[in-house]
Amino acid sequence: MRREVPLALTMIFGIFMILEFFVRHPFITNIGSEFQQWTIIVAAAAIVLGVLNVARIHANKIRTKKKDWPYSIFLIVGLVVMALLGIVRGIGEQSFFNYLYINAYVPMQGTMFSLLAFYIASAAFRAFRIRKFEAGLLAIVAVIVMIGRVPIGAAIWDRLPGITSYIMDYPNLAAKRAILIGAALGAISTGMKVVLGIERNVLGGGS
Repeated sequence: MRREVPLALTMIFGIFMILEFFVRHPFITNIGSEFQQWTIIVAAAAIVLGVLNVARIHANKIRTKKKDWPYSIFLIVGLVVMALLGIVRGIGEQSFFNYLYINAYVPMQGTMFSLLAFYIASAAFRAFRIRKFEAGLLAIVAVIVMIGRVPIGAAIWDRLPGITSYIMDYPNLAAKRAILIGAALGAISTGMKVVLGIERNVLGGGS
């Protein structure tokens, strides 16, 4: 029953929400709206469970003095402080919660993205090692796009920004749409397998 009941509920709600999208009937539409309200409640409960799970994992890490355990202290302290400030003092523009968010979280987020940019540059350097025709073509196009996106590109050749725009608007956009269509079809396939009970890993693994 621990597996059959979740599978049955997933199938019932999944099929009903698909019907709600395609069948415009007041009865189905009203129940579909009610289910969406339930989703908000379930998502809020899931967030609470996620926070408790994160706190439990890092508390165990601190207690057992595992590697990098001091970082877990900062995480738990930050989690508790931000939660209390948001609940007690509010999250308005003049609140201390918003002050910490703007002056602590946002700069740290920018730092993380900056580090990520260096990792991407390193990966791109390795990818641009010209060993095949495709790699050479990728390197040439990437250099054209990167130079054409900055002011020095127009200074080198006035037509370079136009070539960059053409590459981004036609070959790049066509490839991106093809990837998105493939990803959407994959998501539909996975969703149908979950609804029909074929894919059961969402219940914790195993068939």
